[in-house]
Amino acid sequence: MKQNIGKIERVVRIAAGLGIVSLALVGPHSPWGWLGLIPLATGLVGWCPPYALFGINTCKCRH
Repeated sequence: MKQNIGKIERVVRIAAGLGIVSLALVGPHSPWGWLGLIPLATGLVGWCPPYALFGINTCKCRH
């Protein structure tokens, strides 16, 4: 698994994921808030399966 998500996008994904998950915990308590785990996980790992499928790479790292 090579990283295919750049640094700025990773930060945005982690922040968005935490924000969405907080809706499940603190906000309106909707189970839909758990979908925030997806951007949170991809941001933490640095790899996005759909990006790999479509050949998208926003990471400027060398592999």
